Amino acid sequence: MGEKTGTSSGAAGRAAAADRPEQIRNVVLVGHSGAGKTTLTETLALATGAINRPGRVPDGSTVSDYDEIEHRQQRSVQLSLVPVEFDGMKVNLLDTPGYADFTGELRAGLRAADAALFVVSATDGIDGATRMLWDECAAVSMPRAIVVTKLDGPQADFAATVELCREAFGGENPEAVVPLYLPHLHGSPGPDGTPAISGLIGLLSRTCYGYGTGVRTETPIESELDPEVDEARGRLIEAVIQESEDETLMDRYLGGESLDIKSLIDDLEKAVARGSFHPVLAALPPAEGSKQGLGSIELLEIVTSGFPSPAEHVFPEVTTPDGKPRTDLSCDPAGPLAAEVVKTTGDPYVGRLSLLRVFSGTLRPDSPVHVSGHGLADRGHEDHDVDEKVGAISSPFGKTLRQIGQGIAGDIVCVAKLSRAETGDTLSSPADPLVISAWEMPDPLLPVAVQAHSKADEDKLSQALARLVAEDPTLRLEQSQDTGQLVLWCMGEAHADLLLERLRSRYGVQVDPVPYVVPLRETFARAAHGRGRHVKQSGGHGQYAICEIDVEPLPTGSGFEFVDKVVGGAVPRQFIPSVEKGVRAQLAKGVHAGFPVVDVRVTLVDGKAHSVDSSDAAFQTAGALALREAAAEAGIRLLEPVADVQVLVPDAYVGTVLSDLSARRGRVLGTEPLESGGRTVVRAELPELEIIRYAVDLRSLSHGAGQFSRSYVRHEPMPEALAAKALAAAKE
Repeated sequence: MGEKTGTSSGAAGRAAAADRPEQIRNVVLVGHSGAGKTTLTETLALATGAINRPGRVPDGSTVSDYDEIEHRQQRSVQLSLVPVEFDGMKVNLLDTPGYADFTGELRAGLRAADAALFVVSATDGIDGATRMLWDECAAVSMPRAIVVTKLDGPQADFAATVELCREAFGGENPEAVVPLYLPHLHGSPGPDGTPAISGLIGLLSRTCYGYGTGVRTETPIESELDPEVDEARGRLIEAVIQESEDETLMDRYLGGESLDIKSLIDDLEKAVARGSFHPVLAALPPAEGSKQGLGSIELLEIVTSGFPSPAEHVFPEVTTPDGKPRTDLSCDPAGPLAAEVVKTTGDPYVGRLSLLRVFSGTLRPDSPVHVSGHGLADRGHEDHDVDEKVGAISSPFGKTLRQIGQGIAGDIVCVAKLSRAETGDTLSSPADPLVISAWEMPDPLLPVAVQAHSKADEDKLSQALARLVAEDPTLRLEQSQDTGQLVLWCMGEAHADLLLERLRSRYGVQVDPVPYVVPLRETFARAAHGRGRHVKQSGGHGQYAICEIDVEPLPTGSGFEFVDKVVGGAVPRQFIPSVEKGVRAQLAKGVHAGFPVVDVRVTLVDGKAHSVDSSDAAFQTAGALALREAAAEAGIRLLEPVADVQVLVPDAYVGTVLSDLSARRGRVLGTEPLESGGRTVVRAELPELEIIRYAVDLRSLSHGAGQFSRSYVRHEPMPEALAAKALAAAKE
């Protein structure tokens, strides 16, 4: 690049606007926690005039991290939108959290964006999660560029970081990962080895872009290029030629012909837009009193010129509510309305806020819309098929909501007070309702059991949890039928802490975490006989019922069987169902540790009744007593749930994962390398008692690069030592 000098047209305090989709660029910033995404977002906002001092908007809030919890934790925990203007374009910068617990926010950013900036720290390298995310973007051909940050950090090395990016992101074509600029160094490195960088050298334009004055200056390089710079320029030109549609370029270049720089830049931009070429750029925040950070203008140029507009983005799958495909939609402001809620937040002053990506049509204030979606009923999110009315439309910036006149196709806007719409829902015209296919949402795998701190908290808890669920599609809320516990299924410990803090600070509800109870089962250790006698006389009609049963264990998974072998009418016909009902009720409550009893056959063999005092209730009680007596004679075995677990990890961690699974009493079923290479799926059966915290432990084992899924298979007997501990804990 470097041939263009874009002009910033934003102004502090004014909402960026666009009239056509071609004037919009939606860009998501991704990278590991601490890579510098938020700092880079603020640097670009300052360079375009969207803010008037580093990190602050005119209302005094920060640019992107506006949640009070983020201020306390000093890290991003949610997706934030920062719209800026540059060179006549509206650029929606989507800043995402880098911590793995907040992957749901990252997924929302990817859904709303048309291109991605991978932010890589020159001092921290690239983690496994970022590598996997690159592969996901590659699978859908999302355009990507790489920004190297923290070049002023200790021992930072731009060239070494570029090589790391080529190794991590290059795949089968590492030549497609190549820098457009090289840092211009001056003076000697500091005591800690930090290089002194005064500007950037444009490899195509042979120009030095200086930032020493706080505003970019351009100085043509008249003399011969440094051999290192000349070599980098040659690699860049060859990489661009490889992506060019002009098949004569390579022969002309090798023949010594001087190529037109403008044509090369055009080819480069086209390759970036189609996702086959990935330029590497450098960026530093501005010095004190400066408006432009090093590399900020160059980065904005590649965003506006190289990244595609929403009109060039692949349109998501759309159907009618009854499932009929709609293929007639495009990114047309005059087309049918199709917008998607990519994020939902609660504000104590304005209520629910919905961040929308408008894919088709134009969203206008005070207009009726149809809300459809969204297929997450298993997580406590009900499906919607209702009409609502849109209120004011705004563009969020820090804590400020800047009101705008409309949201056109391709834009990202905010709408307040949509009472029913949740993340993942579709907004369309009531006369032409549509459903946009849901994006893949990560499965929460860390259970956190909670209970209300007080009676006052209990009264408010249900409504607060409903609001929390509406905001966070990665949260699964469960009221366990087996244990009665209220369980929040979370992405990790940081996610759980955030949810509990939001309950307290945002909704005024205090809850206490309690130990999570795995839903065990009981079964009989051997066959036994039981006699239930329920005889009471207290004036008037008494209660009289006696029954005798035989109980025998059945193979795992057989369930419950009830057999009637009463002869001679010892138990009248009308009371036999009563005995079964009492037995079933006792099975559900358990007979020893309070866990349901399964896989037994109960045979009613004898009993006695009274012509006046026998009743349905009396025989239910007798049946339950008989089962308890038989259990005391036979003894109880505990059954634990076993899950089928599939672990996806880089090949380097397969041995570590296998050893860990064995230590958790796992049975490894096999390993399968992925065709894409570099990663392996490990399949195993694992007791659920051993994977309560596996979401946290696997992240540590694989340095953030592993992920897993689980599905229930069966219950099977626990080892005696563990069963004894579980029984003792249940009694306590």
